Amino acid sequence: MATTKDRGGKSDANRPKLRTSHKAGEKRVKRSAAAGGLVARTAEGARGRDRLKKARANAPGGPAGPSIASDEARELAVAIAAAALDKKASGLEILDVAGKVDYADFLVLMTGRSDRQVVALQQGIEDALRKKNRRPLSVEGVQGGSWILMDYGDVVVHVFQDDTRTLYDIDGLWLDARRVPIPVPEGMRGGAS
Repeated sequence: MATTKDRGGKSDANRPKLRTSHKAGEKRVKRSAAAGGLVARTAEGARGRDRLKKARANAPGGPAGPSIASDEARELAVAIAAAALDKKASGLEILDVAGKVDYADFLVLMTGRSDRQVVALQQGIEDALRKKNRRPLSVEGVQGGSWILMDYGDVVVHVFQDDTRTLYDIDGLWLDARRVPIPVPEGMRGGAS
C-alpha cells in the first residue's frame, strides 16, 4: 500500500482510519464512459428516497399536517407575491417550509424573463414592502441579475431567470413542501365574473 505525505512531510500511514457508514458491498462504483466520471449506484437508493418522501409527507408540518408558520410570516409571503405579480413575475410559488428548515418559514420563488426584469421584480418587492415598513435583512445577486435572493427573516425570496431556476431546481428540492395559494388580483383574473 502506497502512502502519501502531507505538506509537513508526515506520512498518512500512522493516521487513524475514518469510520464510514457504508457497509462492504452495499455501494458499487463504476466508471461511466458517457459521463466521463464515476457513477455511484446504491441498491437501497431508490427505495430509501421513496421512504423518505412518504415520511416527510406524513410528518407534522408536511402536506397532510398543520402548518406551524406564523400568520405574520404568511401575510408577508403573500404581500411579496402580490408585489411580484404587479411586476409580471411568472412561475410564482410560495412554499411553506416551517419546521423543515431553521432559517425561514416560507420560500417565495418566481421567474423573470431577463436580467432587467429580475432586478425590476426585486426593486418592486422592496418598494411595496417599504410602504409597509418592512425592509430586507439582506439582498444578494443584484449585479448578476440571474438569481437574486432577498432575506426578510421568516420569508426568503428567490427571483430567478428561467435557466437559473431550472439549474438549481429549488422547486424540486421542496416537492414535499406545502404550496400556499396565491391570491390573484381582480384585474388579472380571466374569464367571466
